Amino acid sequence: MKEVTYNGLTFEPYILREEIDKRVKELGCEINRDCKGKRPLFVCVLTGAFPFASDLFREIEGDAEIAFIRLKSYEGTASTGTIRQVMGLSEEIEGRTVIVVEDIVDTGVTIKNLVDQLREKNPSEIKVATLLFKPESLRTDVHPDYVGFSIPPKFIIGFGLDLNGLARNLNDIYVLKEQAD
Repeated sequence: MKEVTYNGLTFEPYILREEIDKRVKELGCEINRDCKGKRPLFVCVLTGAFPFASDLFREIEGDAEIAFIRLKSYEGTASTGTIRQVMGLSEEIEGRTVIVVEDIVDTGVTIKNLVDQLREKNPSEIKVATLLFKPESLRTDVHPDYVGFSIPPKFIIGFGLDLNGLARNLNDIYVLKEQAD
């Protein structure tokens, strides 16, 4: 695997697609166990979570649905601290099991805001599945139910994660070289 460069920043391989695929299958098994006999609604947070949500949703056995919501809280390599809802949820979630699918939980501000908004619609339960979790960066009391990988507070791209809209299509996850271990 080789380094990649976007906007003058160099990134090196961090989590390979094979590792991602293996972990997504494991998460699918956990969700299948926890949601047996239920018809969960997966809510994919666009745009970054799309590749993860697509792979995860295909691992789900039994009846399930998927919907999409678009939020934005990043500019460049940093969170703005402000969440803008770009596209809302139109599905009825009252009494449903809702699994929010996120690409990354960093400070937790975005996911907490979304979970609080969803709770107002009276689902029976809300669970959070995230491909990546940065526990050291967490500033809220939200803790994901399903975590692909816990990582340190480093800037990463690939597999849905971007730098100003670029690099989402990379099959692997890359870390900013200056921050690499």
